[in-house]
Amino acid sequence: MPLEPVSHRVPAAHGLELHVLEWSREGVPLVLLHGHGNEAHLWDDFVPAVAPHYRVLAVDQRGHGDSDWDEAGRYEPEAMADDLEALLEHFGIDRFVLIGFSMGGRVSIVFGGRHPERLAGLVLVDIGPEIDARGAMRIAGEIEDQRAPVFSSIEEYARLLSLNYPAGQPDALLRMARYGLRRREDGRYELKMDPKLRTMRREDGSTEINEAAFVAAQWEALAKIPCPTLVVRGAASDILSPDVADRMVDEVLANGRLAVVPQAAHSVATDNPKGFEEAVCGFVLG
Repeated sequence: MPLEPVSHRVPAAHGLELHVLEWSREGVPLVLLHGHGNEAHLWDDFVPAVAPHYRVLAVDQRGHGDSDWDEAGRYEPEAMADDLEALLEHFGIDRFVLIGFSMGGRVSIVFGGRHPERLAGLVLVDIGPEIDARGAMRIAGEIEDQRAPVFSSIEEYARLLSLNYPAGQPDALLRMARYGLRRREDGRYELKMDPKLRTMRREDGSTEINEAAFVAAQWEALAKIPCPTLVVRGAASDILSPDVADRMVDEVLANGRLAVVPQAAHSVATDNPKGFEEAVCGFVLG
């Protein structure tokens, strides 16, 4: 019998509400944070492997999926870490395992730096304090291409996703398209993601300055995290370089481990679902 999640709307920071899928209710809590432009169903292929062992919560982060948009445009990892704090308070969760992909991984690092004692385990999926320049340029181009997209069908969006996720499995991309769109009154489809997340660009140089400070803060936060931490890297990733991944595990994390998933680029869970499951389950179920 397939798993069916319970859907919640829970209070977040700044008066917002988040949509959360609760897949199971027994065991140590395990919270899943998706990447930019994704939503909670990103993890659907992975959840059945861990739901019998953990209380699994998958979050639509602010501005994504069925969670609220922030009119003030507060989409920095720090604001999303504020949301995570509010979510944990709502569910009465103290110590838990956290898995974050890409943007969600940066949020996870911020949270871990603030509350290292609350993490029983941490998985960072294809993300580190520093992003490979190749991937940064690619993502900027993809965001630019999606400023105000409208689609005639879910399948049309899935075809676009196949260009942005060339290694993505068709079933995963179709699910990503289905849950990432809402139907308009005219019968066409638009992205659920807040347009501010696609247009937040600065031309005065402050973005580069802020990013440098953020990168330094991320390294500092990683050094504070004592719990077992798995860094997952897609073998063909253009976001997390081998050098940065090695530095995270060998020099900075107190208890770090690296898993490189073959036949996967940045979006490891959609590119090679089975390889991702084996890598992470070997860690969280070991």
